[in-house]
Amino acid sequence: MEPQATMPEAPLTSPPGRLLPVSPPGLIMPIEGMTCASCAGRVERALAQVPGVQQARVNLASEQVQVIGTANPAALAEAVARAGYSVPRRHRSIGVEGMTCASCAGRVERALAAVPGVASASVNLASEQATLELLLPVEDAALAAALDRAGYRMAAPTVAEGAEAGAAEEQAAAAKLARQRRDLALAGLLAAPFLVGMVGMPFGQDWMPNGWVQLALALPVQLWFGARFYRAAWAALRAGTGNMDLLVAIGTSAAFLLSLFLLLQQGGAHAHGLYFEASVVVILFVLLGKHLEARARRGTGAALRALLDLRPRTARRLRPDGSEEEVPAARLAVGDRIVLRPGESVPVDGLVEQGEAGVDESALTGESRPVEKAPGARLSTGTVVLDGRLVLRGTAIGADTTLARVAALVAAAQASRAPVQKLVDRVAAIFVPVVVVLALATLGGWLLAGAAFQDALLHAVAVLVIACPCALGLATPAAIMAGTGAAARAGILLRDAEAIERGQRITLVAFDKTGTLTEGRPRLAALHPAAGVAAEAALALAAALQAGSEHPLARAVLGAFGGTPTAATGFRALPGRGVEGRVEGRRLALGSPRLLAESGLDAGPLAALAAQEAAQGRSLAWLLGPGDGPGDGPGDGTVLALFAFEDAVKPGAIGAIAALHAMGVQTAMLSGDNAPAAQAAAARLGIDRVAAEVLPQQKLDAIEAWRREGARVAMVGDGVNDAPALAAADLGIAMGTGTEVAMAAAGITLMRGDPALVPAALDITRRTTRKLQENLAWAFAYNLLGLPLAAAGLLSPPFAGAAMALSSVSVLGNALLLARWRPASR
Repeated sequence: MEPQATMPEAPLTSPPGRLLPVSPPGLIMPIEGMTCASCAGRVERALAQVPGVQQARVNLASEQVQVIGTANPAALAEAVARAGYSVPRRHRSIGVEGMTCASCAGRVERALAAVPGVASASVNLASEQATLELLLPVEDAALAAALDRAGYRMAAPTVAEGAEAGAAEEQAAAAKLARQRRDLALAGLLAAPFLVGMVGMPFGQDWMPNGWVQLALALPVQLWFGARFYRAAWAALRAGTGNMDLLVAIGTSAAFLLSLFLLLQQGGAHAHGLYFEASVVVILFVLLGKHLEARARRGTGAALRALLDLRPRTARRLRPDGSEEEVPAARLAVGDRIVLRPGESVPVDGLVEQGEAGVDESALTGESRPVEKAPGARLSTGTVVLDGRLVLRGTAIGADTTLARVAALVAAAQASRAPVQKLVDRVAAIFVPVVVVLALATLGGWLLAGAAFQDALLHAVAVLVIACPCALGLATPAAIMAGTGAAARAGILLRDAEAIERGQRITLVAFDKTGTLTEGRPRLAALHPAAGVAAEAALALAAALQAGSEHPLARAVLGAFGGTPTAATGFRALPGRGVEGRVEGRRLALGSPRLLAESGLDAGPLAALAAQEAAQGRSLAWLLGPGDGPGDGPGDGTVLALFAFEDAVKPGAIGAIAALHAMGVQTAMLSGDNAPAAQAAAARLGIDRVAAEVLPQQKLDAIEAWRREGARVAMVGDGVNDAPALAAADLGIAMGTGTEVAMAAAGITLMRGDPALVPAALDITRRTTRKLQENLAWAFAYNLLGLPLAAAGLLSPPFAGAAMALSSVSVLGNALLLARWRPASR
């Protein structure tokens, strides 16, 4: 027997998940999965082996552990996991100001990951957001201090939520763009004489102002508008690394100081051979590039902002006396009754209590046609009432609404990192030092070749300027943001970058039949009673067995019965086979052909009818009852009736299968129906492969078998029994009309139960991956071509600055082309 846990002398009273200081130094953290004293002892022993731990004391009642010592929380979490338990983790996003390139993103990640309590950090340069995985709550001050040491700033947190948060972020972005436009306009005015002079150079004309005027124009550009580069460069140096700002600062300062030296050496106004235009125009083009970059970034995040803006700011709430009051949407509570008039947006999730109306759900699900709503129908936050008056009772508010969950999924996907980003990170980590070395080598090489010092220096400056790694840092996040945003507008939620990468490689799509390819609302198409059994009596017995069940076939039986049956007693579900129970004292069973086969009963004349029904693709159920023998079980009895059910194929199913075939993707169907019925349905739809009569575990087995054959399999399902197969497939695709369990196991969620969204989902993953690859190819090619040209003296610093700005804008512009994507079915 394992020893009992040692309890602390004083109780641990911190709230769950709360990090508290203890004396001597240590922390308190929550543990999940402990059930008894032996669990507590195992956790204590595991933590005691972690370097830096002096003592670990578990409180089983509060499910917390107090650790005395200086061990890293991440190491503690790993030890807990090895012991078979877990430290709950949560995610948080923060804004980061001051990042300019891929090397900045890497440095921010390393700085945040070093904060105690942070398990990992992922930075999206395009959205200027860092997503943190937290083992323990971390104070803002600790995060801000870590960013400050790395040379960056933590953006002020937004306390509003929903539409208010979106509006606040929009205002902040607009203000930032306004400041950039102002600075750009002023810098452009100061640079204009230099630009005119550069136009005259190819024609042998010297249109440059005199030396002192050049200095007067260049000085504010270098020291005022270029100050941002000096600040960021100093922060990078203080952190022991480099970034794009360091390259620009060194390059423009070298050109400016060289020109100032020549100006003073040659006596001032009539000095010639100055290079003030190189520093001024480089700074101007960098500012232009940053402005265009910021505008394009707003475009890539437009889909998320649009989602957040769907929630109205006010709502009309019904008082108990029936009068109406207008209140802020943020003050609504679950259970409130809300009045909705034509043209108004739904403020909370809820159920319609009164009225009928058409509702526009396009912004949330991508469905372009109005959806008719009547009492009992569900409404989601952000959808719009088109006609009629509705009274809604709220069932979910704030972060619990469908809109909030969708926005959170989109935000998480946009913050995720593509697997290929690892290559970019490795390149960015050494890029700036390599470029500085290359610039020094260029300077030395030209001097050794006999070039004048100023010419050699300008070639080195061009190397520094052309090497900006901005495009490299923006290549993948810009494509992911644009792709996930375009998909969300169509009602397709891509969980993360890994789902995008997996989606573009899929070669086989396996559909669960019911609720995915079919409506999932079968009807009783035929009832064949056995000899001597009345059809009405057989239907009444089946309805009694199915009373209270939510199974689709049960609803079909109850719908055909029409009344309120007497519920069976001793009811028991037979997983994958059917149900059994006692009705009027007799033990009955209703189930699949598998149940009939296991009972050993003879279907008699009904066997031929069963074959005919199965050939039409109908699902079969057998009603079994006791016979005349001594036994009381269905296996000792007789067949009472055959039920045949028909489930209508969804309108978009046939077109979806054809679209997948046109993409070169094979299709398969998983069904619990008998083989003839499944084959008939597959032939009607044009599906390539069929796995019939499969239980939930057998669905998983079928997926794994296809994967062993070399196929990359996507599984499409909507039910709890599909979750194992969704998780086992290379890519899980869940219908948003299905269960939460199915959606939790899937990499892609379709907000509408339309199978036509399946090929659309694979299409957007392919297009997003292609844009990502194009962006990376452009970013790498730009530097691989630009650096040798600059080192060879074929690029002037001003031209290098313009090319550098163009590279970032072209990467973002290429990603924004995804905004025009629409599903082929629409």
